[in-house]
Amino acid sequence: MKSAFLIGHNDLRLFLRNRASIVWLFLIPTAFVYFMAVPNRGPGSPSNPRPAVLVENRDAGFLGSVFLDELGAQGLNVLSPTNSADAKRGIRIPPDFTTNILAGRQGKVGFFKVAGGGDAESAMVEIRLVRALIAINSHLLEQSASDRGRPPTAESLRALQHKENPVTLDVQFAGRKPIPTGYSISLPGVIVMYLMMNLLIFGGVAMAWERRSGVLRRMIVHPLHRPALIAGKLYGLMLLAAVQITFFLLVGRYWFHVNLGDHLCGILLVLLVYAWVAASLGLLVGSIIQSEDKVVGLCVLSSLTMAALGGCWWPLEIMPDSLKIIAHCIPTGWAMDALHQMITFGGGLPAAAHAIGVLVLFGLGANVLAAKCFRV
Repeated sequence: MKSAFLIGHNDLRLFLRNRASIVWLFLIPTAFVYFMAVPNRGPGSPSNPRPAVLVENRDAGFLGSVFLDELGAQGLNVLSPTNSADAKRGIRIPPDFTTNILAGRQGKVGFFKVAGGGDAESAMVEIRLVRALIAINSHLLEQSASDRGRPPTAESLRALQHKENPVTLDVQFAGRKPIPTGYSISLPGVIVMYLMMNLLIFGGVAMAWERRSGVLRRMIVHPLHRPALIAGKLYGLMLLAAVQITFFLLVGRYWFHVNLGDHLCGILLVLLVYAWVAASLGLLVGSIIQSEDKVVGLCVLSSLTMAALGGCWWPLEIMPDSLKIIAHCIPTGWAMDALHQMITFGGGLPAAAHAIGVLVLFGLGANVLAAKCFRV
C-alpha cells in the first residue's frame, strides 16, 4: 500500500500545482454558491408578509390615528403620500370619520388602486383592511360596554389595542421539512456539482494523458501491482476531494453563514462516499476514452446534466414526480437527499442512512467497472 500512497500524494501535488486547478476547485464554485442562492431565495419557513399600503388620512380626529395604528397591528406597512413608491393599494380615511362614529353614524373608508399593484397584493391588503375594521369595531364595542356608554377616547382605545390577545396564531409548515432556500440549497448543490465535475475531469484527463504519454506503461514495469496502481489513482482523487470539501464547509460556515447543524461528521461521511463515487467514475471515463478533449467535453456535459436532474440547482421538492424518479437514478440525487436530511432538515445519520447506502452501491459498481476497464 505504500506505493499507492506515494502515487496518490504525487497526483495531489500535480493537481494543485496547476493554476487552472485552483480556479476550478475554489474560485468558480465559490461564485456559484452566491449566484445560485439568488434565484433560490425564500423565507425557508412560513412567512407573514407586510404589504405596503398608501393611507390618506383626512380625518382630524383621534379615530383616524387609532385606525392607522390598527392597520399596522394587522400586518400592513402604512405609507404616507410622500413615501408611497412601494404601495400596493391605497386607503382613504374621510374627514368626518371620527365625527360620524362618535355620533353613532356609519364611518366609511375608501379603498383604491395605485400604479404598480397587482391582484395578489390587492387581495392581501383588502383582507388585512377588513381585519383592521373588525378590530376597531370590537374595541369600540368593548370600550362602550366597559365604560357604561361613555364616548371613547384615544387613550381608552389604545389601551384596548395593547391588551394581550387571548387568541394567538402559530404559523408553521404542515410537514416537518421546509423547502431548502438560499445558501442552504446553493452550498450543498455546488459542492455536489463541482465534486462530480472536478473528479470526473481531473481523474479522466489524468488517466487519458498518462496512458497516451506512456506514463502508465513506465509505472507498470516497476514492482507495482495493478490493484495498487488503481488504488493510488483513486486515493489521489480522494485527497483532492478532501481539500475541496474542507474548503467549502469552512466557506459555507464562516462566510455564507450556513448552519451545518450538529451532524458535521455525518456530512463529511456523505461527501466522502459521494467523492468516492465521482472519483471511480473519473477513472472509468479515463480508462474508456483516450482523448483528453473528449474526456473534458463528456465530463462537463454529464456532470451538469446530473447536477440539474439531481437537485443541485433547485430543490427536488418542487420538481415533478417523473423528474424525482430520474433524480434517484443518479448519484447526485442521493447525495443531495442525504445532505438536506442533515443540513436543512436537522436529521442525523439514521435519517440519511438509506441515501448513504445507495451511494455505496454506486461506488462499488463504479469501482468494479473502472478496475475492469483499466488499461495502460
